[in-house]
Amino acid sequence: MQTLSQADQDRIAQAVAQAEKTTAGEIYCVLAPEVGEDREVPLIWAVGAALALPALALLAGFRPEMLTRLFGGWSVGHAAAQDGAILSALLTYVGLQAATFLLVALAVSWPPVRRALTPASRKAARVRQAAMDYFLAKDLHLTRDRTGVLIFAALAEHRVEVIADEGIYAAAPNMVWDEVVADLTAGLRRGAIADGFVAAVARTGAILAAHVPPRPGDANELPDGLTVLPR
Repeated sequence: MQTLSQADQDRIAQAVAQAEKTTAGEIYCVLAPEVGEDREVPLIWAVGAALALPALALLAGFRPEMLTRLFGGWSVGHAAAQDGAILSALLTYVGLQAATFLLVALAVSWPPVRRALTPASRKAARVRQAAMDYFLAKDLHLTRDRTGVLIFAALAEHRVEVIADEGIYAAAPNMVWDEVVADLTAGLRRGAIADGFVAAVARTGAILAAHVPPRPGDANELPDGLTVLPR
C-alpha cells in the first residue's frame, strides 16, 4: 500500500477542519488497506473446479484408466475383474477431484488472484458493511442532530463508500454523494491518496454548508485527521 507522509495526513486534517468551519456537520475520513480476506472465495472456486473439471475431462474423452497405465499399473483382462476396474476408476476420479481442489484452493488463496476472482458485488457488499460497522463503532450516529459523514476508502477492493447520517441524508439529495465518491476515486486512481481525500472533504464541506449551516454552540465532535486501519 502506498504510504501517506505526515504532511499528507496534516493536509487532510486541515481540509476537514476548514470544511467544518462552514457547517454544523462532522466529517470523518478512513483509509483501509483491505477490509477482509474473504476466505470463502478460494473454497468456492476449489469446490466448483473439483466438481466441474474432472467431469469435463471425461466428456472430452479422458478415461481414469489412462492414469493407471501412465504410471505403470496393471490393466484388467478378465470379465470377473471388472468390479476391480470400476473401483480403480472411481478411486482415480476421486483422486483427480482432490488434486484439483487442492491446486485451485492454493492458487486462489494468493491475494492478487483471490481479489481478481471475487465478484464485484461481493466486494461492494463487504466494503459497505465494513464502512457501516465503522460508522457505528466510532459513534458517528451519535453526533448532535445526526449530521456525521463518513468517507471510507478500501484500497485492495478499489471501493469508496460515503455514509451520511440521517440528519444530513434527509436534507441533501442522494446524487450529491456520488460527486464525493468521484472526487476521492479520481485521486486514488492516480495514486494521489491525500489529493483524493482533500477533494472529497472539500466537496462534502460544500454539501454540508448548503444543507446544515453552522449553529450557535457548535463543538468539534469527531477527530479531524485521517484514520488508517491496520491490515
